[in-house]
Amino acid sequence: MSEFPAKVSTRTSSPASGSLSAPLSSTVDTEFLKSLFGVLMAVEIVLGCLVWALIADTYYQPYPSYGWVMFVAVFFWLVTVILYGMYLFQLQLKLYMIPWPIVIVIFNIAAAVLYATAFITSAASVEPYSWPHSPDYNRRAAASFFACLVMIGYGVSAFLSFRAWRGDGSNAATNQAAVSNHA
Repeated sequence: MSEFPAKVSTRTSSPASGSLSAPLSSTVDTEFLKSLFGVLMAVEIVLGCLVWALIADTYYQPYPSYGWVMFVAVFFWLVTVILYGMYLFQLQLKLYMIPWPIVIVIFNIAAAVLYATAFITSAASVEPYSWPHSPDYNRRAAASFFACLVMIGYGVSAFLSFRAWRGDGSNAATNQAAVSNHA
């Protein structure tokens, strides 16, 4: 029994290491940056910014439908930037009570569906007969093109996040059995 205190070591941590006030630069997830999810989110951010910048630069007084395109582009751009930052700095690990895999699946499906409506709305509002006279023709056409690319990006992200959430071919019963065996 005399060896007991020598073999036991105790460690304490400072309160800042487990809180949100910890320095963010030490917790950057470089693997996320290299992953397909990280690359797709970065592409969605860049292309989504192009969509809303092009729509914001056009004259859309006769087309109130561009308000919907602008809303979809700005909303999903902002949420994607926030999620990208959260995953980059691993903040989702601090919010462990939220089921992040299903949240990401629902977000990507909603983004793909709403971007599809924004793409259709934007493409339907491009008037090809106004091309030589309208300076907004190129911006509207480019916004429609980039909205299509962002829609495809969110669709691919939805598919990949669904596969990751589902477990790549396994079912819920085998996932539950594997979790209960390791517990």
